[in-house]
Amino acid sequence: MIGVDVGGTFTDVVAIHDGVIKTTKVPTDARHTDRGVVRGAKELGVENSSVFNHASTHGLNAIITRRLPKIGFLTTGGHRDILDMGRVWRPAEGLMDPSWRRTFGDVSRPLVPRYLRRGIKERKLADGSTLIPLDEEQARAELRVLAKCDVEGVAICLINSYVDRAHEVRLREIVREELGDVPVSISSEVSPLAKEFARASTTTVDVFMQLIYGSYTERLDSGLREIGFDGDLNFADCSAQLVRADVAMEHPYRIVFAGPAAGTMSCAHFGNMIDAPNLICADVGGTSCDISLVTDGKPSVNTTFELEHDLIVNALSNEVTSIGAGGGSIISVNTRGELEVGPASAGSYPGPAAYGNGGTEPTMTDAYLLIGILDAGTFAGGAMSLNTADALAAFENLDSSLSLEERIQYAFNIGVANVAEGVFGIAVQNGIDPRDYSLVAYGAAGPMMLPAVLEQTHAKNVVIPPHPGLFSALGLVSSDLVYSDSQSAYTMLAPEAAPTVAAVYAEMEAKLRDQIGDRHGDVEFKRSFDGRLAGQSWETPFIDVPSGEIDAAAIEQMVANFHSAYEKRAGNRFEMLPVQGVTYRLQAVVPSEKVSYPVLPPREDGSTLTAVRHVTIKYLYGEDTTAAEYHRDDLRDGDVIVGPAIIREALSTTFMVPGQTATVGSFGEITITRS
Repeated sequence: MIGVDVGGTFTDVVAIHDGVIKTTKVPTDARHTDRGVVRGAKELGVENSSVFNHASTHGLNAIITRRLPKIGFLTTGGHRDILDMGRVWRPAEGLMDPSWRRTFGDVSRPLVPRYLRRGIKERKLADGSTLIPLDEEQARAELRVLAKCDVEGVAICLINSYVDRAHEVRLREIVREELGDVPVSISSEVSPLAKEFARASTTTVDVFMQLIYGSYTERLDSGLREIGFDGDLNFADCSAQLVRADVAMEHPYRIVFAGPAAGTMSCAHFGNMIDAPNLICADVGGTSCDISLVTDGKPSVNTTFELEHDLIVNALSNEVTSIGAGGGSIISVNTRGELEVGPASAGSYPGPAAYGNGGTEPTMTDAYLLIGILDAGTFAGGAMSLNTADALAAFENLDSSLSLEERIQYAFNIGVANVAEGVFGIAVQNGIDPRDYSLVAYGAAGPMMLPAVLEQTHAKNVVIPPHPGLFSALGLVSSDLVYSDSQSAYTMLAPEAAPTVAAVYAEMEAKLRDQIGDRHGDVEFKRSFDGRLAGQSWETPFIDVPSGEIDAAAIEQMVANFHSAYEKRAGNRFEMLPVQGVTYRLQAVVPSEKVSYPVLPPREDGSTLTAVRHVTIKYLYGEDTTAAEYHRDDLRDGDVIVGPAIIREALSTTFMVPGQTATVGSFGEITITRS
């Protein structure tokens, strides 16, 4: 098995051959990301691999940076500004700010400029009946405008099309007649769910992903076949579940957020192995820290996610919160003279000042080097050397009244506080107590920061898993193959609704069986629905639906399940109120082989772990402190390390603060506890 996580700076590749985990990290070619993937795969060997599982942030980065192809957007007349208005929600920081604007609004950086959004004369009612027939001649006139603008694809979202898609289907045919064979997505196929903006936003993103990943997938598949791969190419979706590449490309909006989600799945799988079901996962990379939650061994999953504030995609996704606290986060001075860390990042080029590539602004990596946590000669497994003089000059050149020692110390503490605030934020949002959860530190910079974060959050402990620098990529070989579908159909859940609900699930099951084909024999179907009390404007998601025939008894059980889930979520139970089903969901799960971590042997010869050397930790504690340094390859099951200490490995460094104790587990994990 091979898993690949394509990031903005590096492409992480892991391979499992005969139970042995092999890893490599190669630079990401931003213009031709498939080349880095093929290069990494060739280094580890793909000739005998049965599956190649892929996740990428390429599409996500394209949306964030607005490096997007030109597409058109067609909707019902009078609604062309739906992509500008969003849900009319403001974040907390914008409530009292009259100058606040959406990042994707027409006055800022729209995904589709207004002149490319065209209104079509037609209208379906909520019951599926036709109020205004589709005006085909007017539609053709609007498409001729788009043709003159050289659009590369078209997104179509008509009002109430999730009830009756006839107008969208015909409009797609007209688009092909007028514009030729360009990517076209219709909302009734991409996201046949209620609420127009989320459906429109999802459909628009789907067209972008078709254009970004379509030819990329062909090049990737061809490149892998050329170096001897003859297995199945799978893509991870936003909840890190796997799906065949050809199926993923039918609606590629589902893979836009796959990279961050893979880390959560990796944590859940590893947590189950070490009997740690409750985890707060912190992936600290070069630019950001992605924080997510695993409870009772399962990732926290949402029905939608935001690419930016109010920019919604209707896809099942692991709940991930990102903050600007990575190794490349820039340390600056604001207008009040205060030191700040992030959210700006030095990126991979020029990168931190210590890289010696012309960067002049200090970053967290520069702070780690000057403190003594990083070793200048062994950075990135010895692939590059860090320049201490350049890092020192970057801090000295800050326009601050603080002393040099204070600048470095405060930078480290602020960075740690930023991550701790993110941990508290996701804990409060989900109503959990951090003391009941373990922190999982991964990403190249995670093990350097999370032990210090432990002191502020008072979580149960910090777990440093094997291969933390490539742990997200390991999530791609820790998941099942999953096909999913969903359909909105407002239905009051009473015995007479059984035929309607049964028909919805039957249609979705037939669709998924057609996608799966006869390639897999062992398939498990999982049903759920999103429901609400009659009169509510929001839903309670993922209510269990019994297997077997959908009859009056099944409907009764669905209602009972809703009330139980609602009580757990909201603290109240209203059995006297009727329940309305809104969205029905179906998953077809194909169990897949998963990564197994080798067991680390204990010491049998009576020897004890000894430090390879001692290093000086500066700036953090007022006076220089000596820390013992260890190599992770030297650790054995049962070893105990007392902080302050540094544990080095090829692609990451663990920094234990004074008073902490680390115990090495049977799978090589390092569990750090407070004194």
